[in-house]
Amino acid sequence: MKSLFVSSFVLIATGLINFTHAQDRLSGKSFATRSVVMGQHGMACTSHPLSTQVAVEVLKAGGNAIDAAIAANAMEGVVEPHVNGIGGDLFAIVWDAKTKKLYGLNASGRSPYNLTLAEFKKRGLTHIPPTGPLPVSVPGCVDGWFELHKKFGKTPMPTILSSAIRYARDGYPIHDEATFYWDYMIQRLGSFPNVKETYAPTGTAPNRGELFKNPALANTLEKIAKGGRDAFYKGEIARTIDAFMKKMGGYLTAKDLADHTSEWVEPVSTNYRGYDVWELPPNSQGICTLQMLNILEGYDFSTIPWGSPEHIHRFVEAKKLAFEDRAKYYADPAFAKIPVNELISKSYAAERRKLINPEQAARRVEAGNPALRDGDTIYLTVADSEGNMVSLIQSNYRGFGSGMVPDGLGFMLQDRGELFSLVDGQNNTYAPHKRPFQTIIPAFITKDGQPFMSFGLMGGSFQPLGHVQIVMNMIDFGMNPQEAGDAPRIDHQGSSEPTGEKMLNAGIVTLESGFPYESIRELMIRGHQVGYALGVYGGYQAIMYDAKNKVYHGATESRKDGQAAGF
Repeated sequence: MKSLFVSSFVLIATGLINFTHAQDRLSGKSFATRSVVMGQHGMACTSHPLSTQVAVEVLKAGGNAIDAAIAANAMEGVVEPHVNGIGGDLFAIVWDAKTKKLYGLNASGRSPYNLTLAEFKKRGLTHIPPTGPLPVSVPGCVDGWFELHKKFGKTPMPTILSSAIRYARDGYPIHDEATFYWDYMIQRLGSFPNVKETYAPTGTAPNRGELFKNPALANTLEKIAKGGRDAFYKGEIARTIDAFMKKMGGYLTAKDLADHTSEWVEPVSTNYRGYDVWELPPNSQGICTLQMLNILEGYDFSTIPWGSPEHIHRFVEAKKLAFEDRAKYYADPAFAKIPVNELISKSYAAERRKLINPEQAARRVEAGNPALRDGDTIYLTVADSEGNMVSLIQSNYRGFGSGMVPDGLGFMLQDRGELFSLVDGQNNTYAPHKRPFQTIIPAFITKDGQPFMSFGLMGGSFQPLGHVQIVMNMIDFGMNPQEAGDAPRIDHQGSSEPTGEKMLNAGIVTLESGFPYESIRELMIRGHQVGYALGVYGGYQAIMYDAKNKVYHGATESRKDGQAAGF
């Protein structure tokens, strides 16, 4: 999550930071919070225990990983509406055990036909606002469910969605993290129609442990379960969204919804020290992970300790270079020519690596010539007894979303359109019926053509940084999947963005508690600004497959309320 980035950071100038320790453990890293969960027949890792349990129930009833992932995502929209829901978009990578192949799904929505760049200019806007009707794009989540189900599913959709419907109608206790952000959302968005009626029916945000019900969302999910994706995009739900947006002065219409389609895409990869790391191509930011890994592969991390100034400095400088390309090139490929193969090539990385000064933080870098701060998201991963694995990420973008809650539907529409640029002539410049730059990215790793790990992190612009850190923690620093996620994390803010901002100085490095002060001091000497930030380090889930013993190893996020469970 990125909502509470602390811009008024404090430079670290004293030696008060010590290594973070969980309680004493018999083995493993001192920062590990729990053991890896192991199971032979199935595994589910999500950011909420109820969602994990729903996924496991589907698996035990004979459903496959795809069925269970859809069920878990639907449940997440009920129990964690502060980070996802059917008003948002979805991306997924699926390992299909039958064909022994990865499949990528881009289920992101497009901007309204009737909203133009000229309209933003007429209003004098330089950026699309985060709330109200203007940042609303077509929600792609529901179509994503049905595309996944049509291609891979086994269990009927009414059965898959039944648990989410039941919990929405009967209620569930609010968990810690949701409570923290729920109150903030009511303060920020509570003046919009239907927000308090839906999310704070007593007039205030629900307290920790309080039972919360969303009968309107239960009804909406029931209609989707019975009527399929067309019930959402062409039926009564679409007409309700159309009428509400007109009433709010918005531009999203029934035609925008009716014309929506998801896209099956080929995942792209780079090889990092013998492991193939897979991401989805733009309009998402997935290839930023591959660009960073290619740059970092040129350094011998067997001689560079984890948490050392050399490790952190090289990581941050590689991020700055990759983010310049991200700002310039990443966009909807239907509207822009994006040199994906060149951007993720080893030769291009070698040229970019030459720009890194090992002793000095770069204050400004430019995009190469190969020929966002906020974001609230859920990530989940599921594996089944047949060997299928799903890496799925879904989001409304900024917290609950835009503040637009259509009458009687029980969910908020996303504000993903905020991620367009309003600067003429850029790859990501706003246009009608165009997909905005997307921060949400699922990931997958294969080894010698076989599945090794399905993983991902939530958290806006942090996600590629998080992906790279997980890969390095496991491959370079020898951690297991749980340790790789529990390890203290590095973030950097201030890079150029696809929304038009430019990096004008070195930016800010923020470090979780647990990095040695000696490293922090050396980073400052090298010209880095170093500080703290609250809640910016993402949320991680992973399933690793041990092919020799045929065992799944599940890991979940110690910073969230999640659960990994297997059997």
